[in-house]
Amino acid sequence: MNAKVFDRPVYLKKGRDLIEEITCLEDAIDFLEAWPRNDRDIVHDATLKTCHMAFDGLKPVKVGRDAIRAFGDKKGILVKSPGVQPWMIRSRSGGGRVST
Repeated sequence: MNAKVFDRPVYLKKGRDLIEEITCLEDAIDFLEAWPRNDRDIVHDATLKTCHMAFDGLKPVKVGRDAIRAFGDKKGILVKSPGVQPWMIRSRSGGGRVST
């Protein structure tokens, strides 16, 4: 098992209808590096630096998880629990197969 994996994922809104599951430090770094340049600020920079330090083993993985979670909370994109989405439920009508 990869030691850089979070004990629990962090869920962040990405766009209007998409929720991204952040499961490890690499996911967190990718999410932060894809953040729009014109929206980057000191909070973004500190979070990215913390995640890189955790990835490099200079801080515990939990600190990186806490940082990306706090970032999401500060930016208003943290999703506490994604709940059950309709696509997660198996259909009883035959699983999408077409009858012939």
